[in-house]
Amino acid sequence: MTTPPTLPGLAESLAELVAQVIGEIRPRLIQAALSGKRSEAANLRHSDNFLSAHDLWMHERYRELLTPIIPSYIYASEEADPQVIGPDPDPDLCVLVDPLDTSELAVRALYGYTHVMVYSRSLARPVAAVVGDIFHHLQIYLAARDEDGNDQAFVHTQDGKAHELKLHRFAELHEALITNYLMKPAERLQPLSRQTHLLNALTQPSPDGATRGRIGVDFGSVSLCHVAAGFTDATMEFAKGFAVWDLAPGHYILNAAGGIVLDLKGDAIPLDYRFTSLADINKAMDRRQKFVAASNLALAQDIVSSLASASSGGYHSKCGNDHYG
Repeated sequence: MTTPPTLPGLAESLAELVAQVIGEIRPRLIQAALSGKRSEAANLRHSDNFLSAHDLWMHERYRELLTPIIPSYIYASEEADPQVIGPDPDPDLCVLVDPLDTSELAVRALYGYTHVMVYSRSLARPVAAVVGDIFHHLQIYLAARDEDGNDQAFVHTQDGKAHELKLHRFAELHEALITNYLMKPAERLQPLSRQTHLLNALTQPSPDGATRGRIGVDFGSVSLCHVAAGFTDATMEFAKGFAVWDLAPGHYILNAAGGIVLDLKGDAIPLDYRFTSLADINKAMDRRQKFVAASNLALAQDIVSSLASASSGGYHSKCGNDHYG
């Protein structure tokens, strides 16, 4: 019997930290849902996005819990400007955090996710990432670079069982389950409804006559984790683009599982997020990325081609300067 692979200590520590934060925040979110007291706060950084006191609490809690694990790092959270933590004035590691993703749904106890990624500036790539699912049994998606320089990805259940993520199911476009963040009617759903080439491709029957193509809704980095686990076949963002804290953790986990992330020109998006300096990290916080993430290159290319066909037919996507939601 072969010994299952293990992740480096940093990734295991991050997974335990995220599980701890989930255990602390879940009762608060359930109470918010049952009471209807959602603790909404003014969002000065992203004015059209929902912000709660729970987001801000998690922002502070992560900073408190990360410091014993990583004594010096750049803390790049969605909820504040990047800052240097610890005695090193120019630390190698940058910790990218989205404390509470889909917070508007989390305070309704529907969906809630939390992202942490550790990026090495000297290696110009991530070395560990964790995406936590607050309300589901499949709780922790994680990836890390091992001592030999190889990336590994896993999902942990709430009771601590680990399953390695290695993609092996490769659906064709007409049989694929593709997800998209389509919740906002004007900014998301209407642009999706105009993607007629893609929608027509998904309605093409299989040889047995069944129509298996599907569009589903998904959220932020966890949408790429679901592709990495084989639960969905692809996810796409063509309307506005994801901010780096929503794309990067899931991008790394999907890459470690053997998947692919392309831009809308069909080029692979690198894992180098250009976090060279504090100024570069600040710039990265304002960048947005449109993409197609899939279990295999052929499917990703087919989706990109379908989206390009829609654009050439007269539709031009609207790009904003806010969070993916």
